Amino acid sequence: MLNQLVLSVADVQNTTISNIVVVTGSFVLLLALLKKFAWNAIADMMNKREKKIANDLDSAEQSRAQAKELEQTRQEQLQTSKSEASDIIKNAKSSGESSRQQIISDAQKEVSQMKENAQEDISNERQAALSSVKGEVGDLSVQIAEQIINQELSKEAHETLINQYIESIGSEDETR
Repeated sequence: MLNQLVLSVADVQNTTISNIVVVTGSFVLLLALLKKFAWNAIADMMNKREKKIANDLDSAEQSRAQAKELEQTRQEQLQTSKSEASDIIKNAKSSGESSRQQIISDAQKEVSQMKENAQEDISNERQAALSSVKGEVGDLSVQIAEQIINQELSKEAHETLINQYIESIGSEDETR
């Protein structure tokens, strides 16, 4: 029995070693076949995948950079637009202010001209009234003088009397 047990133990060891040898040989053969037939295809597939991922990352980086540049460009355009709008408002305000000043200046000139015309009209009317009054006063004084003296004055005496009276009236008006 012992003999059989030893033989069975030896047989078990023999099968385990032979199993290890067969499995190792099969594995090495499998690796050799994989290297010959599939390894290049797998390596190419992995390289292609690596390149695709790298290209996708580069493309994403470029897209991000372009988006950032586009955002910066839009911000600059927005600032430019704001600046232009501000300039337009300033120009409109200054234009409105200059128009207002021009209108006020024109109105003041017109008022001044109207005032001068009114003063000139008043002066002309005053002169006309004085001339009319002087003529009437002269006629009245001659009539009064004729009645007082009961005689008619000569033309030279009449003119002298009128001029004296007019000068006295003119000096009274100037003192007023």
